[in-house]
Amino acid sequence: MGVLKKFEQRLEGLVNGTFAKVFKSEVQPVEIAGALQRECDNNATIWNRDRTVVPNDFIVELSTPDYERLSPYSGQLGDELAGMVRDYAKQQRYTFMGPIKVNLEKADDLDTGLYRVRSRTLASTSSQQAPASAPAGGRPGAGGGYGYPPASAPAGAPPMPSAPPPGARSGAAPYGQRPPGGPAPAAGGRTRHWIEINGSRHQISRPTLVLGRSTEADVRIDDPGVSRRHCEIRTGTPSTIQDLGSTNGIVVDGQHTTRATLRDGSRIVVGSTTIIYRQAEG
Repeated sequence: MGVLKKFEQRLEGLVNGTFAKVFKSEVQPVEIAGALQRECDNNATIWNRDRTVVPNDFIVELSTPDYERLSPYSGQLGDELAGMVRDYAKQQRYTFMGPIKVNLEKADDLDTGLYRVRSRTLASTSSQQAPASAPAGGRPGAGGGYGYPPASAPAGAPPMPSAPPPGARSGAAPYGQRPPGGPAPAAGGRTRHWIEINGSRHQISRPTLVLGRSTEADVRIDDPGVSRRHCEIRTGTPSTIQDLGSTNGIVVDGQHTTRATLRDGSRIVVGSTTIIYRQAEG
């Protein structure tokens, strides 16, 4: 079972209690969870062959209406989100330099339903090296600012490279790597396109691919939050996704939108389902 699905199930158990009002917010907790995963992937830094460090201190900026709905539960929601980040890091074999913290903040320049995620790497005062299973909470030590690399390396670690080693992708994001069991990209040739849903791969062999709950959709998604014809992916240079007038809309890389450009690793959320868009030469 995926990390996001486990996170959703934990929240479902609380939906009739503490989190009842949270789900009335325009921004859904699972969307924030997906954005935090993306933030880890995009800011992962290779220290050595066996260690990739990701941020451990996150700020989720929300519009005033969304913040007012979510802030009364920010402590418990922050703990749940930190636990999700910890589970995701363990799955991806990421490590941290300190405890994981997720805080909510209000941003006056954001409209309802929109949000931003900022992150930084903070070294723990008690230990210069914290594993992915480090507990949430605790007082962070001094470290890099949001969006910046850690100020100091863990004890015994080699200096952080200013550029990725030969053959390595900057950030070491798993969605930038060859999928397990998949064919390696070949130099030249046409571009292959596919999507991944709950661990299943769906090739895109035509210029357009319709996703929805209807059996007539090219890829059927059994999710009550998904419309019969929810959205359409169009392959090209670049590839794009278009909302088809769905009830709940689409979220692409953490942003509510009706149309967006897709790149390899783009994360699409429809209903409560997360879709990863992939492309490779070969």
